[in-house]
Amino acid sequence: MSAPAGQFDAPVLTAHRAGLSGCHRCGRVWPQDQARCHRCGAHLVAPDRRGLQKVWAWWLAGLIAYIPANVFPMMSTQTFAGLAGNSEATILGGVVELMHYGNYDIALIVFVASVIVPVGKFLAIAWLAVVAGRPASVDQAHSRLKVYEVVEFIGRWSMIDVFVVAILSALVQLGFVASIRPGPAAVSFALSVAFTMLSAQSFDARLIWRGLPLRTRREP
Repeated sequence: MSAPAGQFDAPVLTAHRAGLSGCHRCGRVWPQDQARCHRCGAHLVAPDRRGLQKVWAWWLAGLIAYIPANVFPMMSTQTFAGLAGNSEATILGGVVELMHYGNYDIALIVFVASVIVPVGKFLAIAWLAVVAGRPASVDQAHSRLKVYEVVEFIGRWSMIDVFVVAILSALVQLGFVASIRPGPAAVSFALSVAFTMLSAQSFDARLIWRGLPLRTRREP
């Protein structure tokens, strides 16, 4: 049986409603009237939706940089000083070429790291910025926190394309025989990754808990 309509559980207590403010650097909570964390010395700033302007600014910069990263070549190859021809490959072109030579596992890694992960980060950060501070149940707040933690975790793996191009450029320098050089897309991709990481770091995760209701309905 379900509880009668209008019956509620105890209020959902958050740090903000308890008059506390969490430290961004070490996580220790202090009274809201305190200006500095006594543990690490960082300034205490209350969560504010106006801080999302920085999130959106870095997000838009990353999106703009991601467009030329997929349009321009990521890597250019020159053999026999150009006598045997030069080749340039974009991100998707490189994936198709890897599949053509039967390297399906490497093609899948490059496709996931260069397309799926960046696009997923753009969508996840935009969604978090839209729903931050808005009404949510406890389960919804935990789901938003998990999405934020995933974005933070995969950020360190977003530079795999740039690392591959840098390693190949350093190793394959055989003078007249063959050489590999990074294309303009490598710089754009690196900038896009850096901007999205700054966007994720600018997001105040405490806003996830600001939308919790004062009371939650009792489950059946």
